[in-house]
Amino acid sequence: MLSNIRIVLVNPYHPGNIGSVARAMKNMGLNKLYLVEPRKYPHPDAIAFSSHATDVLDHAMITDSLDEAIKGCHVVYATSARFREFSKPILTSREAAQKMLDEQENSEIAILFGRERTGLFNNELMKSQYHIYIPSVETYSSLNLAAAVQVMCYELRMTHLVKQGKTKIRQQRGNEVTIEELEGLYQHIEEAMIKIGFLNPNNPRRLMPRIRRIFTRAELDKNDLDLLRGIMRSILDQNGQE
Repeated sequence: MLSNIRIVLVNPYHPGNIGSVARAMKNMGLNKLYLVEPRKYPHPDAIAFSSHATDVLDHAMITDSLDEAIKGCHVVYATSARFREFSKPILTSREAAQKMLDEQENSEIAILFGRERTGLFNNELMKSQYHIYIPSVETYSSLNLAAAVQVMCYELRMTHLVKQGKTKIRQQRGNEVTIEELEGLYQHIEEAMIKIGFLNPNNPRRLMPRIRRIFTRAELDKNDLDLLRGIMRSILDQNGQE
């Protein structure tokens, strides 16, 4: 149940944190670690701080971009301690773990963690469908990178253990869309709105973030996606563009 979940560290700076994250993951039964442009890796500190979780490090995927790290995923969660304008649906770490292991059990999932000092940038947050926050005290909400990963992995582990003792029949969707397919839909919608004059690219008025939020709530499947792409093609065809 946990083998389909990727822990993605975006541009981590301290190699010791990478090792500590590997240890936290192995403690809780996760093993898919993705590193997006790590500053210092491989590094002896990563091995030292992993405390015998070197197998997680050995199989870690190092990528040059976030898009590469989330390729093939059906659902992307982003962790952030800050609430931002037009934020995606916000879940606590516990709520997110329950959603992943209940509704999205058979989906490929990525959980994004940002840089030690600055977290995730807005354009990186836009790649996700859900935002996760750890409900720490408001006056001191910033967690160490490895500590944040540990909390999230713990919630996943506890949810997994609880569900092992239950026999709940769940409807299998089986036709989830990938992140690449969703991005293609968003580009198609943007192109169509520009063509009919509804979206001014010089003054977009935050329309695309609103569109993304609407479709995230809708939890589209492949049939929904095909229908919407067909509508966009018809709009473009009627306006003289394929």
